[in-house]
Amino acid sequence: MEEQQKSSHVVLVMVTFQGHINAALQLATILHSKGFSITIVHLELNSPKPSNYPEFTFVSIPDNLTESQLSDKDIPGLVRSVNKNCAAPLQRCLEKILHSHHHISAVIYDSFMFCAQPIVDDLGLPGVTLCTHSALGLLFYHVFPQLNEKVCVADCISGLESPELQALQLQGFHALSSQNPTEAGLEVGAAFANALKSSSAIIVNSMEFLELEVLSKIKQYLPTPIFIVGPLHKLAPTMCNSLCTEDNKCISWLNKQAPKSVIYVSFGSIANIDKQELIETAWGLSNSKQPFLWVFRPSMDRGSEWTESLLNELEESVGERGFIVKWAPQKEVLAHAAVGGFWSHCGWNSTIESICEGVPMLCRPFFGDQILNACYICNVWKIGLELQNQERGNIERTIKRLMVDMEGNYIRKRAMDLKEKAAFYLMEDGSTSCSFDGLAKHISSV
Repeated sequence: MEEQQKSSHVVLVMVTFQGHINAALQLATILHSKGFSITIVHLELNSPKPSNYPEFTFVSIPDNLTESQLSDKDIPGLVRSVNKNCAAPLQRCLEKILHSHHHISAVIYDSFMFCAQPIVDDLGLPGVTLCTHSALGLLFYHVFPQLNEKVCVADCISGLESPELQALQLQGFHALSSQNPTEAGLEVGAAFANALKSSSAIIVNSMEFLELEVLSKIKQYLPTPIFIVGPLHKLAPTMCNSLCTEDNKCISWLNKQAPKSVIYVSFGSIANIDKQELIETAWGLSNSKQPFLWVFRPSMDRGSEWTESLLNELEESVGERGFIVKWAPQKEVLAHAAVGGFWSHCGWNSTIESICEGVPMLCRPFFGDQILNACYICNVWKIGLELQNQERGNIERTIKRLMVDMEGNYIRKRAMDLKEKAAFYLMEDGSTSCSFDGLAKHISSV
């Protein structure tokens, strides 16, 4: 088995989003430690740094994308463009790799690069889907094509007796399906669902104890083997894969703050926020009187010049109580003793990282699976509060509920309980280790 693995070659196809790049490189690092040789196929836009991974072979394919497309709110349209632009270059790339190596054990592709599955089918190669979102996302994509014809999720999925599944499916799914999906959204959803059905396995960056009932339901609809291998960021060696420069000065500021006093605010690498919401966010933070660390990306406001004066006014108002950076070393921040809450966009990587450090969350989802993750956080795990509206008075009140009030103490205790479960899950003979052993065996045998 070990000798077979050492001769095994895995090609990993990445997509251009920061969170997806992180998870893919973490997975590649772990598979390499188990004896697999790795070739990374990546897009030209937001390409990783090969010098950080000298043990991997990196191959770039053209994508015909621009930086401005990444700041667009039409994520389904962007994903559709990625797959249309990259299908032919990816096929040529895989053919060349196959010709030079003579053998590819498996092609693991990011779920957003679903064009890879029909390509590997044509080449006679096993395709494995890497889901950088929750297992719940798989269930949504099973239901998604039917939601255009059926109003009620209960008509699409049987067995909604569980309160957990009711909370997730009836709230999160309806919230997503009520967003009037575009033509691109419908096309992407259908293509994603088809790729899942054809893949030889599905890899999910999650932990079984977080999604037990959802996983049980998924297995009724998807016969494909599912390997739950997270949290990848805890298993792979620490390496900075950030596409933005991290400002480590914020750690020195955190060192001066009281334990559990700081609310960390970050809305991820993609979300755009309109002017009024940014203003309300700034003054909600100021009025809360709570220490805060705010990640304010230059691209978050689409380059508006007025933000400089807003941030200057905010800094004058709060003084040393606030710290603003363009990008932060998030895993280090969340692990810091001074951080007592995370105001998050509810991206899956951020959610998992917060759980692993026992940090409760304030939820402001923007699109896609972030809405499902917020349902998990607030309604199932009960380790966070949803920000119902983005008005400064409500922001101030909700921050105090999370950081100061008794309600926040209860939420924090639940978050710490999940942290302990995650630590147990990550033990050497825990579920994650068994899942990776099963994945390695599957890749070597397909």
